[in-house]
Amino acid sequence: MVHTIIGVMGPGNGATQTDLDNAYTLGKLVAEQNWTLLTGGRNVGVMNAASKGASEAGGLVIGILPSENKEGISQFVDIPICTGMGSARNNINVLSSDAVVACGSGAGTTSEIMLALKTGKPLVLLNPSTNLIRFIGDLNYPVPPNLESPQKAVQTIKELL
Repeated sequence: MVHTIIGVMGPGNGATQTDLDNAYTLGKLVAEQNWTLLTGGRNVGVMNAASKGASEAGGLVIGILPSENKEGISQFVDIPICTGMGSARNNINVLSSDAVVACGSGAGTTSEIMLALKTGKPLVLLNPSTNLIRFIGDLNYPVPPNLESPQKAVQTIKELL
């Protein structure tokens, strides 16, 4: 059986409390849909919060780690994938996901958003900055759905898949 994989991308150390709360709820909702969660796998920020939410709801969590080993891994990751690729692992994050939710903003998250746009991957933005929305528009990409809640993000993903 092939699992539906939902990538939740967002800032690590720079995550806001709103980002963390949204990511936790998003992870939980992904698990409740019987989807598999994919994150950057580390024990910080959005990736840790989403992983915790999915894990606590009984979901399966894949972590695509930037390092060659499991150092700094979230305790909520079930399947760690060590890449030794640093931020280049963002390409794996996006291409391995059936849909991507960007939860918050940061440089790494922006690179994942751009990769999703470039590859035509279904993408949802959860509380993005106005500067990010403007930047996407300036690049002449269609602006993905810009949503305020994890519940709306999951509903939109269902429609996109």
